[in-house]
Amino acid sequence: MNLAIHGRPFTDSARHAIQSFFDEIVKRQYNAQVSASYQEVLAQANVKHPFAESTFSNQQNLFEADFIVSLGGDGTLLEAVTFVGQRQIPIVGVNVGRLGFLATIAPGKLRDTLDALESSQFFLDDRVLVHVDSEKDVFEGVRFGLNDFTISKTDSSSMIVVHAYLDGKFLNSYWADGLVISTPTGSTGYCLSVGGPVVLPHSGNFIISPMCPHNLNVRPMVVNDTSVISVTVESRSKNFLVSLDSRSRIVDETVRFTVRKEEFAARLVKMQGDNFLDTLRNKLNWGLDIRN
Repeated sequence: MNLAIHGRPFTDSARHAIQSFFDEIVKRQYNAQVSASYQEVLAQANVKHPFAESTFSNQQNLFEADFIVSLGGDGTLLEAVTFVGQRQIPIVGVNVGRLGFLATIAPGKLRDTLDALESSQFFLDDRVLVHVDSEKDVFEGVRFGLNDFTISKTDSSSMIVVHAYLDGKFLNSYWADGLVISTPTGSTGYCLSVGGPVVLPHSGNFIISPMCPHNLNVRPMVVNDTSVISVTVESRSKNFLVSLDSRSRIVDETVRFTVRKEEFAARLVKMQGDNFLDTLRNKLNWGLDIRN
């Protein structure tokens, strides 16, 4: 089996599980390739493994992996999505971070997870990605994200005006701190924080949610994911902030953006018995009521 491995810095309490994971893949004689940034983390933590010279830093030098293992939180998994891109290599999300809404596998279950991968005792959960186009290559060629595309004011500026169009027709001018355009997967992230709804992963929708809108009669809107959403921005500071998952850039107000569904999907590995509704209740305490 060929495994690509990506991660982020971890606590001392997680070091044993990570070392055991590498020991196990050596024992099973898997081929492995580690992201260059994670290799630096492993070296500093004194995690021993024989793959230090086999690294990747982008889609182009990632080898032919059967799976990519994300060792971290949800942010780490979002980074793994950018490495995989249109190759759609299945992503195994191991929660070595905090919440782990997308990365649901516990570190103590890594050996069982490898057994499940070998015996095909898992299922693939394909998630819609958002694709962003602009005249300027703002995101350095990686124009897709799993969670959301956001437009927001910079720290020092006043609120902005986001003019939004749906399939070429004028939708609204949002006087607000910004706008979140989210996939169903991202509906439990930033979208939820700004008052958007939770949308089931395979609903076939995008959610358009304003951040702190100045006009009270503007609310989040759910649209079909076949829609094309175009936006322009007015700002007193003449610039604004855009983010595609965790990748942020400041651009000037002459830059226009078009948002649509990506042609390929993110393929998440889920273990038997893992389902979205259980995760919603267990991770976000959805519907928690002490009377029940």
